[in-house]
Amino acid sequence: MSNSVNISVETTCENQIREIAYDGTELYQPPPTLSESLAKCAARIDFSKTSLDNIKKEEKSAAAAADDDNKDANQFQESLWPWDAVRNKLKDAYTEICVLTDVISIAKDKRYLVLDPLLEEPDDTKPIVQVYSRKKAISQAAQVLLGGAERIRNAHSEQRSRNVSDFHIELLRLRQNWRLKKVSNAIIGDLSYRTAGSKFGMSGTFEVTKAEDALDDENSGNNTGGSANSSSSSSNNGMQLKASSALRVIVPSELQGVAYIKVITQKDQEDLCTAQVNLMGHGQNLTAQVGVWQKTLEFAQNVLFCKELFAQLAREAIQLQAPIPHVVIGNQIRATLLPNIQLIISLCHSTSFDSSQPAPINDHDHVLEHSLHQLLREVHYKNSHHPFPHPASAPLGPSKKRMLAGPTAADRDALLDMTKTQTILEQIIAQAQHIFMRKRTQYVLDTLARDVKDPQIVSHWNAMNSPTMSCVKINIVTHGYDAIGRTSLVIHVKERSLKCICRDGRVMRLSYEPQELRDLILCQINSHQISCLVSLARCMAWTVLSNSNHLGIGKVEPLGNASSCLLASPNSDRMIAVQIRCDPQIDVKVYIARSPRQDFFPSPLVPEKFWENLGGNFKEVRFDKIEGKSFLNKMEFLMASLTSNTA
Repeated sequence: MSNSVNISVETTCENQIREIAYDGTELYQPPPTLSESLAKCAARIDFSKTSLDNIKKEEKSAAAAADDDNKDANQFQESLWPWDAVRNKLKDAYTEICVLTDVISIAKDKRYLVLDPLLEEPDDTKPIVQVYSRKKAISQAAQVLLGGAERIRNAHSEQRSRNVSDFHIELLRLRQNWRLKKVSNAIIGDLSYRTAGSKFGMSGTFEVTKAEDALDDENSGNNTGGSANSSSSSSNNGMQLKASSALRVIVPSELQGVAYIKVITQKDQEDLCTAQVNLMGHGQNLTAQVGVWQKTLEFAQNVLFCKELFAQLAREAIQLQAPIPHVVIGNQIRATLLPNIQLIISLCHSTSFDSSQPAPINDHDHVLEHSLHQLLREVHYKNSHHPFPHPASAPLGPSKKRMLAGPTAADRDALLDMTKTQTILEQIIAQAQHIFMRKRTQYVLDTLARDVKDPQIVSHWNAMNSPTMSCVKINIVTHGYDAIGRTSLVIHVKERSLKCICRDGRVMRLSYEPQELRDLILCQINSHQISCLVSLARCMAWTVLSNSNHLGIGKVEPLGNASSCLLASPNSDRMIAVQIRCDPQIDVKVYIARSPRQDFFPSPLVPEKFWENLGGNFKEVRFDKIEGKSFLNKMEFLMASLTSNTA
């Protein structure tokens, strides 16, 4: 035992060595899986040998060879016996598929075999029995239909007698137009515009109950002596129950009645205190509300909308920093449009109509009221519809125009313009200023067209205008002399100013004062008369010696500059001088001179006689006594008479 020897015992290598690393580590090939072993065994099957005798002979020869070799019992010899059952089943299935294919081909081609069903012998049935059975079935169906028709008839007759509609049908109609949900045992609806993008905090919920239950509750409440509940129910709910309806709609007290926004523009400060805020301006709508739950909900939703609109305007009026601060008092907002002109926006809400109250003011501007509603709906739309980011990885919020500011190399001013937004109050004030400026412009043009008969002033207003800018084209023409000349100018009416574009391309900007526009039109009339006179003189072969729209002599004109024109007859023996001033109306003066002078006598200083052709002194003509309907017509007669005398 002292001379023991260490013996190393290693396990047999069950797996083949796949690789030996540089450090001597041996990497073995993993053992095959069950599917790989099955595939390996199936690959050894020879399906071409279909005879069982050959398989048995091969087995016997393999057994004899094994005995001859005297191999170890532990050694395993592969054989085909374990897969014999699999081979036989596959063979049988293949045979059945071949037979089925042959049968299908024979039945399909119908050349070798025809398949006919077997005819069974029919049972002997008597026709009279079939007739009786059908008659009995038809009579039973008729009884079912008659019974259903009778029940429907009775239901309709009961409804006519009670004159009350079905609660569930009414509830279905209510659900088609309004949002309803069931909370515990109550049915609650919503009147607010939250789904449209509104962020107003006032609740717009209402409750739907049966009319019979509502009557029972009212009777019990009246018996207990609830004076407040009885008064409110008799004034509001009694109107709803007057009509035959199976359901009752209960709206909050702050949403009952009729409300509307009243917009007024006032010019004189003395009249500001006469504005009535809480007026009932729509009495007919209140009577139409009686007994109809649809009208009740519509009026309640209108009250909620008007309150939200007025709250938004009041908040903006307080936040805006205007040159003249806006005033919010109760249900009224006052904003200054122009000097001595104010915009008054009032919230009128009334739950009853009192005939003793004064009638609503007639100068209510429905266009501005519609604009207010439209602007608030635009705010709702912007709250719920945000622009999608471009590209998709960009942040939410900025518009597509701001997204493209970088690629388009927008400057600082352009970026500031993109960030500027107008509130509802600013937009409605701008629209009110434009409406007032447009009315002023119309009044000035109509007044001038009425007062100035010669020439004629024709105004063409553009039908397609924006809420803050309108366009009018003015044509100044003389009746009967349209082909000689006309003066055109375009006026852009903006919020607080006017932009006038003349025919020669000159652009003049005027303020909101109406006198500036009146002065401009009178100056255009002045230049129109001179230009048409020059054209008429050339047509009559008269010579235009001088023409000036800015006469620098004489007294200073209170308005613009005087225009003058000097004409000579074809024989140069007559001259006509015309002077037109705006003082403040159109003032025309005409002077005539003739040559040779009758009072010319030679002198030592002027001995030559040809100096007498310079013409004598100008004598003024009584222009109002000349025949003619217009200025050009009178001048035509005057030039014609002077020409004929010289001939």
